[in-house]
Amino acid sequence: MAKINILDNQTIDKIAAGEVVERPASVVKELVENAVDAGADAVTVEIKDGGTTFIRVTDNGAGIEKSQVENAFLRHATSKISTAEDLTKLVSLGFRGEALASIAAVAQVELITKTAEDLTGVRYAIEGGVEKEREEIGAPQGTTLIVRNLFFNTPPRRKFLKQPRTEGSYVADLMEHLAMSNPEVSFKFLFNGQTRFYTTGSGDLREIVYRIYGKDIADALTDFSYKRDGMAITGLLGKPVINRANRSYEIFYINSRYIRSNLISKAVEEGYREYLMQHKFPFCILHFQVDTEKIDVNVHPSKMEVRICDGPAFHEEVRSAVEEALRAQEMIPELSLSTEQERRAETKAAEKKERLMRNTAPEPFEKNRLAAKPEHRTEPAQIQTSVPEKGMPPQAAAVRAIYEKSRPAEAAVLRQNQSYGAQTVIQKDTQTQQKPFLKAEQQTQREAVSKAEPQTEQMSLFDERMLSAKAKEQYEMIGQIFETYWLISYQDKLLIVDQHAAHEKVRYERLMRRFREKETVSQNIIPPMIVTLSNLEKECFLSHAADFAALGFVIEEFGGNDYAIRGVPMDLYGFTEGSFFYEILDELAKEPGAGTVESIRSRIASMACKAAVKGNMRMSRPEMEALIDELLTLDNPYNCPHGRPTIISMSKYELEKKFKRIV
Repeated sequence: MAKINILDNQTIDKIAAGEVVERPASVVKELVENAVDAGADAVTVEIKDGGTTFIRVTDNGAGIEKSQVENAFLRHATSKISTAEDLTKLVSLGFRGEALASIAAVAQVELITKTAEDLTGVRYAIEGGVEKEREEIGAPQGTTLIVRNLFFNTPPRRKFLKQPRTEGSYVADLMEHLAMSNPEVSFKFLFNGQTRFYTTGSGDLREIVYRIYGKDIADALTDFSYKRDGMAITGLLGKPVINRANRSYEIFYINSRYIRSNLISKAVEEGYREYLMQHKFPFCILHFQVDTEKIDVNVHPSKMEVRICDGPAFHEEVRSAVEEALRAQEMIPELSLSTEQERRAETKAAEKKERLMRNTAPEPFEKNRLAAKPEHRTEPAQIQTSVPEKGMPPQAAAVRAIYEKSRPAEAAVLRQNQSYGAQTVIQKDTQTQQKPFLKAEQQTQREAVSKAEPQTEQMSLFDERMLSAKAKEQYEMIGQIFETYWLISYQDKLLIVDQHAAHEKVRYERLMRRFREKETVSQNIIPPMIVTLSNLEKECFLSHAADFAALGFVIEEFGGNDYAIRGVPMDLYGFTEGSFFYEILDELAKEPGAGTVESIRSRIASMACKAAVKGNMRMSRPEMEALIDELLTLDNPYNCPHGRPTIISMSKYELEKKFKRIV
C-alpha cells in the first residue's frame, strides 16, 4: 500500500490556487468583486501582456484596516461571512476567503490600502505565499492591488496560458460583464497603456450597452421590468432583428452576480420562441433579484453557477414574463437603405464625443480629490442655442442626421421650424463630464421637438401600432408583387407582407386555439391509409397515441404491426398525410421532451406550414384583405411559428435619401 503523505502548507496553497486562479481573468474577477464588495464606486483595471506579467486593480472603497492586512492573505479568512448560516443569506459577491491567498500563492503581489479613519496607508508585499515587505506610506482612501508574474513559481500552469492578446480578450470580456452587473460603478480598463473600456457609473445600463456594443444594438433594445412573489427582474430585451447564432449574448445576473444558467437560458428562449428562427438566440441582459434563501451560489469555486429552488416554477415564470413583454412591443423590422459609409458618417460626432469623455476620465482617487477641492468645480453644463448664419456645425449635423433617421415623422415637422437649425453648444463640465452621449443626444432631440407646435399630434400617430384594427383604416392595399409579397401603404411607411408567413401564422393560431380548447377537427379519408411500423416505431406510437389524437389523427390497429389512419387533422387534408405522420413519429422518437406542450406546438407549427398558401401563388384582393384582417387579431402578428417575419417596413425617408431628395 502506498504511503499517505501530509502535504505542507505551500503545496496546499498552490493546489487551492488551481481551483480559483485559472488565468489572468480569474485574478481580475476576484479582485474587482472584492472592490465592489468594499463599496467602491470607481474601479480602474490595468493589465500588460494579457495580465500574465502585470495586473493592477485600483478602487476607492473602504480599504483594509492596518491590523487586518496580513489576515486578508490567509486561506478561508473573510469579512463577508462568519458562520455557515450566513451562506443562506449572502449579499456579497465574494465569500470564500480564498481569493487573495490563492493569488498570492502563485504570483508576486503588492497591496496598497488606506481606510478613511487612518492618516497613512500600508504597503504590503507577498510573493509565493511568503511575506516580503510591509511599510507605512501615504495613499488615498481605497485599495490598489498589483499582481506581477502570474504562475512564476508553477511553470506547468504558465505554459498552458494562451497568447497575451487572447488572455487580454478574456479580461476585456470579463470587464464588460462586470460593468453591466454594476452600472452604478465607474469602470476603466487599460490594456498595455491604452484605455480600452470606460463607463461613467451613471446607473444607466443602456449607456453601458452603447459603449460596448454600439448604437445600433442600443437602439434595438427595449426596457424590461417584472416583479412578483419575491422575485424582481429588470434589464433589456433585444428585438428579434439582433438575434445571434450562439448563447454568448444571453447575459444573466442574480443578485448582481454574473452567472450561467441553462434553466434561465431555456426559459428566455421559449419566451422568444415565436420571434426567432431555429438555431437563433436572443440578445438580452437581465438582472434577477431573488431571495437569497432560494438560491445556492456555493456550487463551484468560480461562482458562475447557481442552484435555484423550484426550478420548473421559476422557468415558467421567466418564460411567461419575457413572452408578455415581447408581445407588448411593435416587432416590425425596418429596412434601411443606408450604406455602411453613410451610417459611419451619422455616428462620427458621437464617437468623437466618446473619445473625449474617455480620455478625460479620472482615476478613482483623482475623482475623490476633484470632488473635494472647490477650485475644480464648475457650474453645470448649460445649453446655448443660436441660429447659425452659414449652415450647421458638424456635431449638430450628426445629431440631426441620427434624429431624422430614428424619428422621420417628427423630423419632417421640425424641418419647417427655424429652431431645428439652431446651433447647439454643450459646454464642458468637469463634474458632469461623465454624462453619457445617449442622454445628451436625447435631451437635444426633446428640446428641439418641444419647439414644434404640431408635435403632439405627430407623436400620437408615430406611437400607434402599425398592425392594429384601428391602424388598418389608414392602410392602402397597393397589390401583390412576384406572386409572393403584398405592398401596403401606411402613413409614411411602405409595409411588405410575406403571404406564406402571414397565412402560416394565422393557421397556426387557429390550430393552437382548437388544441387548447380541445376542439380539434378531423377529416375522414376513404379508403383509410395503411401504415406498417417497425417494433421501435410501434412502441413510440403507442406511447404517444394521445398526442396524435390531440393533433386530430384517428388511427386504429389493423393487425400485427399495421395501423389504419382513418382521419387526419382537417387543416392537413390533401397535404401528404402519410409522410407527415412519419415525420411526427420520427421527431417524437428522437426528442427527449416528446409529448410535452412544446413538442405539440412544434407539430402544430409544422402542420400550419404544410397547409399555408405558398409563394408564387396569386391571391385576389379580397383574399389578401381577409387574411390581413385575421392577422391583426393575433397577439403576435409579426412572426410566423418558425420565427420568420411576416411583415417588414420601409420608411419614406429612406426612399427619399436614395433618390437624393434629402441630402
